[in-house]
Amino acid sequence: MTSSQPTLDLDITGIAHGGTFIARHEGRVVFVPDAVPGERVRAQITDASKDSFWRAETLEVLDASPHRRAHVWAEADVSRAPEDRVGGADLGHIALDHQRVLKRQVLQEALDKFAGAGIEAPEVRAVDAGDGTGWRTRVSLHVDADGRVGPYAARSHRVIDVATLPLARPAVADAAFALRAQKPGRVDLVEPGDGRVRVLPRPEGGRRGKQESVYETAGGRRFAVDAGGFWQVHPHAADTLHQAVGDALAGRVDADATHFDLYGGVGLFAATLGEQGASDIVTVESDRRATEHAQQNLAAFDAQAVTARVDRFLTGLPEGTRAGAVVLDPPRAGAGRGVVESIHALDPEVVVYVACDPVALARDLGTFRGLGWDVTSLQAFDLFPHSHHFEAVALLSR
Repeated sequence: MTSSQPTLDLDITGIAHGGTFIARHEGRVVFVPDAVPGERVRAQITDASKDSFWRAETLEVLDASPHRRAHVWAEADVSRAPEDRVGGADLGHIALDHQRVLKRQVLQEALDKFAGAGIEAPEVRAVDAGDGTGWRTRVSLHVDADGRVGPYAARSHRVIDVATLPLARPAVADAAFALRAQKPGRVDLVEPGDGRVRVLPRPEGGRRGKQESVYETAGGRRFAVDAGGFWQVHPHAADTLHQAVGDALAGRVDADATHFDLYGGVGLFAATLGEQGASDIVTVESDRRATEHAQQNLAAFDAQAVTARVDRFLTGLPEGTRAGAVVLDPPRAGAGRGVVESIHALDPEVVVYVACDPVALARDLGTFRGLGWDVTSLQAFDLFPHSHHFEAVALLSR
């Protein structure tokens, strides 16, 4: 950041998707991190290349919101130079209950813009009574050419040496600070269900070898997963989502129909389908190792785990294939129109959509609604406290 870049005093009027905040200057939107709606801040412009919007960094809070708190991560606090603030806790300077209010606003604005009128965003619910720290069972740190190990600075690939990791589980933080010399690249630290932290180096240009199979639990059931494979990061997340999907499916699963779990990972929601009475389940996931685990994890059910891209799998189904229930948990980009239309063509009795991105969810709900589907219920859960992320579960029916 150079002194030649302009500095402005800005009134923060709202929150944007992605954890930045909104101000306006001479009719132009300015996106500003490390602020709170209702505040006045002094900010330095960092990107003025677009006519419609600029980007800036908060330098000083001139008029603080009553919702502002000392940042839960000292190395991310606004008192540090912007280039020295770590990323990953972009709402950590805001009171936890107000973070959830802001997340609901983001969801409501996305629904209003992309999903059509008449859907009310739910409250974003806490999943425990804690202060929003000590929950990350999985942490990725980076190693630079000088051997420095730490998280990246916000909106940067520059490694920051930190003395604290407040969002990490205590054992994960301890393992991080016990790390010795590492090759440049990335280091993943994972605390699976047995509580023993695994350290998984990923050197630049190197390939990760065969991974250890570990176990996680949800709904009282054990799930095998690669140590570096996908599993929910918050220790209460898998149980919370399993329960929410099960509640949505309750009384809606025809035991004689074929049911689909799309983007199924190691079979969490396929197991939910099975527990709700499904006797014929197909779970689809593009990662081969995940589907191998899913086949093992679903041994108690009549389930088939397919390794395939969801879009290609759906378009390859025989014409006239029909579904009972469809559960989908797409990546952050969402399912997309093609997948939604393919699901619609299966003529399912019910669809349960698990979402980690509110805008992608809203777009896909808009597509479903255009095809005649109704959003019967919508829940949201704060599974990533002090960050802008959260999860939602939508039930669709006709």
